[in-house]
Amino acid sequence: MTKPDVKPEEHKGWRHWFHRNPALNLAYRIGVGVIGGLVLIAGIIMIPYPGPGWLVVFAGLAILATEFEWAGRVLQFAKRYYDRWVEWLKRQPSWVRGLVMAGVCAIVLVTCYFLNVFALVGGWFGLEWSWLQSPIFGSR
Repeated sequence: MTKPDVKPEEHKGWRHWFHRNPALNLAYRIGVGVIGGLVLIAGIIMIPYPGPGWLVVFAGLAILATEFEWAGRVLQFAKRYYDRWVEWLKRQPSWVRGLVMAGVCAIVLVTCYFLNVFALVGGWFGLEWSWLQSPIFGSR
């Protein structure tokens, strides 16, 4: 049994289908850009909080890198410097790691304050203290 003659340029996978039509290709690239951008922004917002912030950042960049060369370069850069940061932090004494942890906790607390989380939770327990109210979202 012989294989049919298939030219290499005819068998490039499903992505080739979009390349044949410029309008579809543009729509596909815009879709990848929007989805990858949203995932990237969500990851950046999640970085200081417990959870997969950096993983989501890398996922957003990986999505973007499927269509945009610059995103691949940024992804490699970010991975390299993230690994360097983690290795540097591992070599530091406990008090330096504690300061980094305190800084991250401060970012989380300030963000929760400005998003009015403390007033919301305080309201569940009947605490209507004015200092719990966010200056941005706290006006009732």
